[in-house]
Amino acid sequence: MTRYKATIAYDGTDFAGFQSQTNQRTVQKEIEKILTKLNSFEPVILQGSGRTDSGVHAFGQVIHFDLKGKVRDLDRLRFGLDTQTPADIAVKKVELVPDDWHARYQKHEKTYEYYLENSITRSPFQRRSKAYFRYPLNFERMQEAMSKLVGEHDFTGFTASGSSVDDKVRTIYQAEIIRLDEENFKFIFRGNGFLYKQVRNMVGTVIKIGNDRMPVSQIDKILTSKNRDFAGPTAAPEGLYLKEVKYAENTDI
Repeated sequence: MTRYKATIAYDGTDFAGFQSQTNQRTVQKEIEKILTKLNSFEPVILQGSGRTDSGVHAFGQVIHFDLKGKVRDLDRLRFGLDTQTPADIAVKKVELVPDDWHARYQKHEKTYEYYLENSITRSPFQRRSKAYFRYPLNFERMQEAMSKLVGEHDFTGFTASGSSVDDKVRTIYQAEIIRLDEENFKFIFRGNGFLYKQVRNMVGTVIKIGNDRMPVSQIDKILTSKNRDFAGPTAAPEGLYLKEVKYAENTDI
């Protein structure tokens, strides 16, 4: 068996998330169908760097999988996967990795981006690719709130119920909001890991602060109390993108 690493992108709109689920269309299932064909119809189970929820997109999700036989031509393998998977999945790169390399457990950092349209009327052309908020937002307050998220914290207060992870301490290296134009914002979060719906819960809280319905100090209260009830609503999934996954062998992580 030979182990391969692939970088993929997908439009999450019509998927019930990344991970396989019974009777649901998922990114993992669609790719495994093609991998199984390429593996002489012997089942292939892939592993991802992490899960994305229903409706969430990716520019740079990373997966790994094993195929039997001699080492494949990487360009041909990438081309075969890219052309046979559905149009809402793209296979951007395929690489050889050691047999013990693991997309999830190898030390890495992730970057997420969240796109928000803030206008009186929602653009019909962006409804699948950006979240929407119609009420006024204070950019400076949101910037101040985002800065409080940087560093090592226990993010229990920003975690959705249903998380199976006991250790909820994570480090965020970058939490930034950029005004793209008068009606569009981009949130950037880069860290060593993120909890279940953490990014969307942080965005929902920052939006509420920007709308003057919470003080900036609410961030401190959520982090200190570890109480999800003090945080804002979970932001809509269509604005969220897994931008990049960087592994320790290629960075100073």
